[in-house]
Amino acid sequence: MLDAFGTILLGSWTRINGAGMTCPQWPACPLNGTSLWEWTHRLFAMLLLPLVIGVVVAAWKRRKAPGIAPVAVAIVALFLVQVLLGAATVHLSNSPMSVVLHWGTGMAFIAALTAMTILASVAPGAGARNPGRGTDAIPTALFATALLAFATMCVGAYVSSSGAGLACISIPGCAGNVVVYTPGQFVQMLHRFVAFATTVVAAGTCALVWLRAASPRVRATASLGLGLVFVQVLLGLLNVVLRLPMDLREAHAANAALVFLAFVVGAIFAALDAREPDAEAATAR
Repeated sequence: MLDAFGTILLGSWTRINGAGMTCPQWPACPLNGTSLWEWTHRLFAMLLLPLVIGVVVAAWKRRKAPGIAPVAVAIVALFLVQVLLGAATVHLSNSPMSVVLHWGTGMAFIAALTAMTILASVAPGAGARNPGRGTDAIPTALFATALLAFATMCVGAYVSSSGAGLACISIPGCAGNVVVYTPGQFVQMLHRFVAFATTVVAAGTCALVWLRAASPRVRATASLGLGLVFVQVLLGLLNVVLRLPMDLREAHAANAALVFLAFVVGAIFAALDAREPDAEAATAR
């Protein structure tokens, strides 16, 4: 999972540095002074293949455990799609939509690996403290927040890859206008709107988790996710104010991924906790 996460961030850093097309062919990429970043990114991607095979072999041995088989299928499918999208991104010269699809599939792949890690190592209900009634809405709320964070990431990837990062250089509006007209301004304001919605929903989800009888691990991951959302907002503001320095752009992309994964982990924990009463009932019978 860490290798996959590093590969995704390395790909983001490669594009931000303007090195995304230093290897115009695929999969060949001769190593030279200009292609170092892209060459390293492809090397990391190749190293994922034996790791994915290892995950599938381990999952096959535990295929009867709940959730293991479908998640393993998702991992293989997403990995294959990601490889094809990597090739398509090169052939399409890093077009904005190809970048969005490549980034989104990569994050879905990491989310599937995260789910496999949790399902294979954490028992249902572990850490739960009498979930009881009223917790059915918690997994749904966490999954919805993760999906909204995912959408925000994808819109942000489009903003970055289309060169619209500074289409609106004022905050919170766009050049003092409520209605925007250019495509760059539109997608920039769309990103801000979705980011605002993510912040509100994340705060509501975190409040729900603490008000209802959620387990400590769910409360911890939801709180972490909300904290990362606030960090993300700050990074977004700094990127506009400081005119998109490369290190802050990469920090913004990396933190967005962490926000998404935090709520994915929380949702999986909440779903496992919700299964505990059913397991106890089955044991009693």
